[in-house]
Amino acid sequence: MPPTKHGLGRGLGALIPPGVPAALAPGVREVEVTRIGPNPRQPRHRLEQDALRELANSIKEHGLIQPLIVTPAPDSTDLAPRYQLIAGERRWTAAKLAGLERVPVIVRGATPQEMLELALVENIQRADLNPLEEATAYRELMDDFGLTQEQVAAKVGKDRATVANALRLLKLPEEVRAALADETISEGHARAILIVADEKKQRALLNVVIANHYSVRQTEEAARRMNEPPKMQAQHAAVVKGSARVEREMPAATRALEDQFRKALSTKVEVSRSKQGGKIVISFYSEEELEAIYEKIVGRQ
Repeated sequence: MPPTKHGLGRGLGALIPPGVPAALAPGVREVEVTRIGPNPRQPRHRLEQDALRELANSIKEHGLIQPLIVTPAPDSTDLAPRYQLIAGERRWTAAKLAGLERVPVIVRGATPQEMLELALVENIQRADLNPLEEATAYRELMDDFGLTQEQVAAKVGKDRATVANALRLLKLPEEVRAALADETISEGHARAILIVADEKKQRALLNVVIANHYSVRQTEEAARRMNEPPKMQAQHAAVVKGSARVEREMPAATRALEDQFRKALSTKVEVSRSKQGGKIVISFYSEEELEAIYEKIVGRQ
């Protein structure tokens, strides 16, 4: 029998009728917390311990209001039912820290693909994944289940270009990915480092960015220069030396506008002013990035 489609793009709200408190929703039951195991396809790899303790304290005070979504485990029997999490790992872990013996759950059948999809949707909606965890989950859906970028985007409620740009982060060297995972650099820095074609130069640029506390804008400039022939790099030496001074002297309002444009479009944006008005220059470094910018400004046609 083919698996039932559940509208994953709408998130976990599709599982609970609107207007009904989660703990009272039809199909909710209580099970022993020890009979639940983790989702083997959980895309999130790390849990913030301070936030986890805060959630555990809240659960001690108010109980677990939102039920966990679980599926019968492969070794489950009628006499000894066991479950695997589909979504709610953070709440399940906090409930154990809070000492709860039983927790509310919604039990539903789920294929391995659906277990990954639902966990991914929940984490995206809660902004719980770092960029690499999200990209890795997209790649897993494509490699393990044969989905296209378009199909992955539809599953998680994103546009295809956003998924494509996330996947590009996985091409970075291990050192750069580690720096992104531990937040030594931002996603904007990582995308800028991707401008550099050579992996060895990417590592070198990472060291420069960290040592000199480069902004995303400075990282983009340095990446473009590293792609230039040696002769042109020498010609731009003066620009390299003065880049920090130029950015400091830029009017704060203009610099803030550039930052907002850069975050919205996920690429380098330059704003310059003159007596007659000014101009906005938007950069892109691949056809995928151009498509993503187009979709964000114009929308899908």
